[in-house]
Amino acid sequence: MIEVWGWVGFHIFILLMLALDLGVLQRKAHAVSMREAGIWSSIWISLAMLFALGIWQFSDRLPLQPTPEGEALGSDKALEFVTGYLVELSLSVDNLFVFMVIFRYFGVPAKYQHRILFWGIIGALFMRASFILAGKVILDLFHWMIVIFGAFLLLTGFRLLRKVEEDIDPEKNIVLRIGRRFLRILHDDSPRFFVKRDGKWHSTSLFLVLLVVESTDVVFAVDSIPAIFGITNDPFIVYTSNIFAILGLRSLYFLLANFLGMFRYLGTGLGLVLMFVGLKMIVEFFWGQQLADWGLEKREMILLSLGTIAGILGISVVASLLAGPKEPLEHPPEAVAESPITLAEQPDESPPVQQAPPAVPPE
Repeated sequence: MIEVWGWVGFHIFILLMLALDLGVLQRKAHAVSMREAGIWSSIWISLAMLFALGIWQFSDRLPLQPTPEGEALGSDKALEFVTGYLVELSLSVDNLFVFMVIFRYFGVPAKYQHRILFWGIIGALFMRASFILAGKVILDLFHWMIVIFGAFLLLTGFRLLRKVEEDIDPEKNIVLRIGRRFLRILHDDSPRFFVKRDGKWHSTSLFLVLLVVESTDVVFAVDSIPAIFGITNDPFIVYTSNIFAILGLRSLYFLLANFLGMFRYLGTGLGLVLMFVGLKMIVEFFWGQQLADWGLEKREMILLSLGTIAGILGISVVASLLAGPKEPLEHPPEAVAESPITLAEQPDESPPVQQAPPAVPPE
């Protein structure tokens, strides 16, 4: 019963926070200011740390997975949560640039960006839960798959280290192409996702943007889910650290959007983090007992992971600030605040664009 109520209580808390965010504080669409984004970022990070403290103090009342020794030590689980949260939040920051490109491509006004990210996160909650469940089932049935996960993270991290600057083109998004082909789209500046015209429901341009944002989260999860399983295999820790990182992503976007160009070495740092986590997964699988004989028990490995990851990210941020931005960011989110939602040139396979009939003045 404790396990059930632990999951239920967490989701009730998350739903209440989301309802407060959208239903009360964001009832009227507006461009999120730096001050507001900073306050909400502080709130979400503080809540995550309070949650870690709660894990430490009330581990016996939470649905935590026991250790091989038969206990679920609150201090160890809290460290796992903080480490996992740090990894997931760092990977999320690297993905903010993609959101910026998507919003600029569609010309989304700043006052609507929060709405898209909010509903995008609602979809991400379900997708991440599905990915985590699938990963947990796979590792329980085939423990050796941890080596595959580790090798995947090594490859992904290596690709980040050798990353060649390439243009992110939303036009190539398969979900966008499918939406244009099969949906009845009304291209206007409506704040809604669906509108009714001439007795028929139409999807708006804003809904297309939401589809693209949702589809990109699937790509993000492919990296982040194996990474968190490299820190812990406790499903409650994996899920909650993921959710807290995702919930703080919207505020971080508006807080850091104008400064993303300053973190020129963040991708390098994240590549090293992924390679470290992947190597850790492989080493623990093949030489876990030998590490224990050397005194590197579970708690020591958690502390080593937390210190290494925090150190890598800290060095990459400091090095970025010292080196300066690679190139200045043009057109920050506020720059498109008054621009209409538009789409790039429609491909040939697009259905005819449905436009609202113009008003005819009386004769």
